[in-house]
Amino acid sequence: MMKYLIVIMFLTPLLKSWWLLMLCFMFLSFIYVNLNIPMNYITNISGLFSFDVISYSMISLSYWILFLMLMASYQIYKKKTNNIEFLMIILVMMLSLFMTFSSDNMLIFYLSFEMSIIPTLFLIFGWGYQPERLVAGYYLLFYTLFASLPLLLGIFYIYDRVGSLNFWMINLEMNFYIYISLILAFLVKMPMVFVHFWLPKAHVEAPISGSMVLAGVLLKLGGYGLFRVGMFTSSYSVNYTFLWVSISMYGAFVVGVLCLCQFDIKSMIAYSSVAHMALVISGVMVFNYYGLVGSLVLMIGHGFCSSGLFCLANILYERTHSRSFIINKGLISIMPSFSMLWFLLCSSNMAAPPSLNLLGEIYIINSLVGWSNVTFIFLMLVSFFSCCYSIYLYAFTQHGSMYSGLYSFSSGNLREYALILFHWLPLNLLIFNFISFSLFF
Repeated sequence: MMKYLIVIMFLTPLLKSWWLLMLCFMFLSFIYVNLNIPMNYITNISGLFSFDVISYSMISLSYWILFLMLMASYQIYKKKTNNIEFLMIILVMMLSLFMTFSSDNMLIFYLSFEMSIIPTLFLIFGWGYQPERLVAGYYLLFYTLFASLPLLLGIFYIYDRVGSLNFWMINLEMNFYIYISLILAFLVKMPMVFVHFWLPKAHVEAPISGSMVLAGVLLKLGGYGLFRVGMFTSSYSVNYTFLWVSISMYGAFVVGVLCLCQFDIKSMIAYSSVAHMALVISGVMVFNYYGLVGSLVLMIGHGFCSSGLFCLANILYERTHSRSFIINKGLISIMPSFSMLWFLLCSSNMAAPPSLNLLGEIYIINSLVGWSNVTFIFLMLVSFFSCCYSIYLYAFTQHGSMYSGLYSFSSGNLREYALILFHWLPLNLLIFNFISFSLFF
């Protein structure tokens, strides 16, 4: 597989073919989906890299989102705004994500984990919308780097004490400082409430490709890191489950209310991502079977759903040149087909059947209520407000009177319809192959 990656990495920029790279990502995604046969063992591909169900799932999701990023960024190809450089950044991101999701060694994992920030920064700085993108990039960089330094020191400490950095061979006597140093970077990356301020800024200022990869893949790096580090910290981590579940439940409730106060479409979708990731953190930190499987499923479902909502918001932005709810109103009368797509994705965002979001949330709710009955109150509020802001998003964009300042409007083309359907179909069809996600734990 590495041979094919190297060929794609170095030949595609020479060919300067946007569509060829799209096809390569699409075929790679299908290859990894087919390789992810139901199995509960590790497939070793070299001394430092190996695959399991989580790796296959995340790599397949990454390639599919990268394929859809290129489809969504057609304006860059059409207007020739540094399109070759854009392809190179996408390829660097592909390599960093592949290495992150397949590495067995903690140091390699850390390097590739941090390497993924660089192409994201270039996307925000190079193709972002407003001058505030510089501030958004600084927020992204310094939040993640500040939290990652303790992780690097923790990795050095582990090597000094254990003599190995392989995830499967670490057996360490934990204390609170080592524990916090190992998980803090992942909690900021997800992001956990109270350290989430970089995410709405980065989403609002990023181009559509940046928003898609942030929501679809980069937030999942934190969850993947918690899965891997949890293999040797779980027995100590259960002592602090109450802390992370309390923060996450309270934060998901507050962010759900905050979503109803937003006037910017992208900002609202970004805050809804924070609420969903709070559920994922709760599911992982409980460390039971339902919580871990539900967190994996919800991460994959959120990757498709949130990325698709950002694509819909961008389709409106390309026409009205605004992300405001006040201007983007009454669209059901001029874009009726897109109104259906808005409804499908908004309903999936509130965990309606048969989406992966529903399956993941059912498992996480089971795990949290089994851990403590008190969480039922917050879960009820979180689910209710998730429904509220999803309906708010759909109702405000589709109903009402159209903005009178619009003088020309196109109702959509085949590429845009395919783009949204390629988000919605795996989100709602992968539930039939649920056993592939559940056998690892």
